Amino acid sequence: MEILDNDLNAEIIGFGALNVDKLYSVDSIVSSDEESFITNETDTPGGSAANTIVGLARLGCDTSIIGKIAEDEDGDLIEYNLAINGVYTNNLIYSETGSTGKCLGFVDKNGERCLYISPGVNNEIQIDEINPLYIMRCKIMHYTSFVGNSFNTQIELLEKLSDETLLSFDPGMLYVQKGFDELKPILDRTDILLINESELRLLCNNENSSLKELAINFLDMGIETIVVKQGSKGVYAINNNEECQVDAFKCSVVDTTGAGDSFNSGFLYSFLRGYDLEKSCKIGNWVASKAIEGFGMEKFPSLKELEEFF
Repeated sequence: MEILDNDLNAEIIGFGALNVDKLYSVDSIVSSDEESFITNETDTPGGSAANTIVGLARLGCDTSIIGKIAEDEDGDLIEYNLAINGVYTNNLIYSETGSTGKCLGFVDKNGERCLYISPGVNNEIQIDEINPLYIMRCKIMHYTSFVGNSFNTQIELLEKLSDETLLSFDPGMLYVQKGFDELKPILDRTDILLINESELRLLCNNENSSLKELAINFLDMGIETIVVKQGSKGVYAINNNEECQVDAFKCSVVDTTGAGDSFNSGFLYSFLRGYDLEKSCKIGNWVASKAIEGFGMEKFPSLKELEEFF
């Protein structure tokens, strides 16, 4: 496969797990000792960071991703998907042993889901496998979660980022469950926090305060922008100059697996273009509404579609 020129510099670089999402459409998501049946199945490249980075590439941004794949069919599928979507592959790390990460996803008739992760070589990223020359000029570094030890590599990489590089952080439930103290090194460097309401409340150990009250704690830490994703209720966001609540767009839901990641694509695209907080959230919501009308990344919109709508 032809690898894109290593001298190309990305506006936004993702750093997170690379998985193949093995998605199963099911009649219902079951609990212990219950049964259901599979109506359809599909393999699609995924991983939170990859979803966001591919979404950004489709919106015309120069993107790359730090991630690790094995020399197997799933690794080939991930690399091919990045390449055909115009994502620079110069930050991919290749493992001669082990297996590429997988996410087994079960999606019901309402688009609701449950996920099981098999991390594979995602857990094995070492700081000396990341070329600092490829990350020096990116405008935004976007962090998402790992299951295992690559979390520590993300912390080590913070010291190598340019002071001019903004850090965008979507911790996901896997990282939120680590607790505030363990995440603090990343939070202290974060400029844009992208988090859903359940994660925010768990991270703050607070079920009763308003989203504004919780978000202000992070503003006081020095995080410039806090965006709280609320699913079908839309999004709440705040920075030092603006505050907004933006409704979700109505759409036909097929699979919500990449909803939050695709929102991140629209929001970070808008942020790079200098749009205000409310417009950035509105574009993020619209991108998410298009993405969940299909499985995986198949319905992630293009820049042309975005421009036609707005």
